[in-house]
Amino acid sequence: MDYQTLIYDLADGVAIVTLNRPDKMNALTTQMRAEVAHAVTQGGKEARVVVITGAGRAFCSGQDLGDRASGASVDLERTLRDEYGPMLRAIYDCPVPTIAAVNGPAAGAGANLALAADVVFATESAYFLQAFTKIGLIPDAGGTYMLPRQMGMAKAMGAALFADKISARQADDWGMIWEAVADADFDAHWRGKVAQLAAGPTVAYAAAKNVIRESWNNTLEEQLSLEAREQGKCGKSRDFKEGVIAFMEKRPARFEGR
Repeated sequence: MDYQTLIYDLADGVAIVTLNRPDKMNALTTQMRAEVAHAVTQGGKEARVVVITGAGRAFCSGQDLGDRASGASVDLERTLRDEYGPMLRAIYDCPVPTIAAVNGPAAGAGANLALAADVVFATESAYFLQAFTKIGLIPDAGGTYMLPRQMGMAKAMGAALFADKISARQADDWGMIWEAVADADFDAHWRGKVAQLAAGPTVAYAAAKNVIRESWNNTLEEQLSLEAREQGKCGKSRDFKEGVIAFMEKRPARFEGR
């Protein structure tokens, strides 16, 4: 696909999706949402890790209020259902690990785009902002789902009502993201972590994503049963066999992702 609003790069088992409207702080448009959904879906088919990051000084500033598809007359319910929904589900349902490398401000729907990923790295100079109440709206783009699960009800409610900036360091301390990283080390750090995942046991990663997410819906007994089923599948993988052999031979495992 010939992308107009992002850059798609595939190398060494890693698909990097770079939001590429730096002059607009990578604000989301109808076209960009469709392209992100397509790129992440494609990455899930041909890579072992998918990364979403931003070009320029921002990760994503949220909805482009100047987009011809936005504005006071836009049908927000339709836009969320038909445009944001597919993009967010593509990220959430991706069969391989998804990483958000938040290189700068992530505001509104841009913040929640990042939080839809499995793991979020952010530069220490970055921040997250649930800006919605500043224009008379509620957090959307999955924010009302992700925030309470990632940072707890009290912090989520404050973030939604006050619309204050949350620094990357605060987000790290509150459990909202995985890690805040010094700006000078950021690029090398997240790329190293991504390379680790790309060389890892992909079947086990997919199972871990499923089991951890389902814990919100299950009783203990249901969760133990799900763990057993998924572990049984992992135990039949080539990577498990390789992992055991490598352990016995006291060498690093060479996982194939199968």
